Amino acid sequence: MGILNWFKKENSTVTTTKVKLAVIYYSSNGTNYQLAQWAAEGAREAGADVKILKVPETAPQSVVDGQPSWKAHLEATKNVPTAMIEDLEWADAIIFSMPTRFGNLPAQLKQFLDTTGGLWAQGKTVNKVVSAMTSATNPNAGQEQTILQLYTSMYHWGAIIAAPGFTDQSVFTAGGNPYGTSVTVGQDGKIKEDARGAAAHQAKRTVSIAKALKIGFEQQ
Repeated sequence: MGILNWFKKENSTVTTTKVKLAVIYYSSNGTNYQLAQWAAEGAREAGADVKILKVPETAPQSVVDGQPSWKAHLEATKNVPTAMIEDLEWADAIIFSMPTRFGNLPAQLKQFLDTTGGLWAQGKTVNKVVSAMTSATNPNAGQEQTILQLYTSMYHWGAIIAAPGFTDQSVFTAGGNPYGTSVTVGQDGKIKEDARGAAAHQAKRTVSIAKALKIGFEQQ
């Protein structure tokens, strides 16, 4: 009876505890914006309050103008809010989505992370629940490494990493990356894998872990 009462109490508490999730992405051609949207869908289904936010574009305008798809994507997403330090402070959980650049983070996202030192120094990045997704033009272009590089920075934050692991069939359907959803993009600009379910599952798992932590801290 004690266990049953505890279970009922936990379920009752969970339904009233809303997780705030920031889905922060960088995308030059739209792939990671799509992943961010799929993650946001899953998080909202899990009951989270969600913001989709982009990091600032830092590439020279001349470079952007030389690639029509890049220029078109920036124009199409000009009304997406830009991520601010205040958004990180607001969030209980954060999902980052970014392309790989030579097996590492794109400079645009790295520059944004490099502005978080003040927040970190105040201890306001501690216990943020973080997960990451990525993309590349082939399956061996550094997807896993890029996610792990992001997680390295998060260890310095004192964040809690919520990797998807092999916790749902959708992870296998999307290619089987236990560190975070990763996709390959064809010459036509389309995602090759069926990754929508994996991105949504990863977001739901992230929200679930953040919710459990939030409840635990509130009950201390």
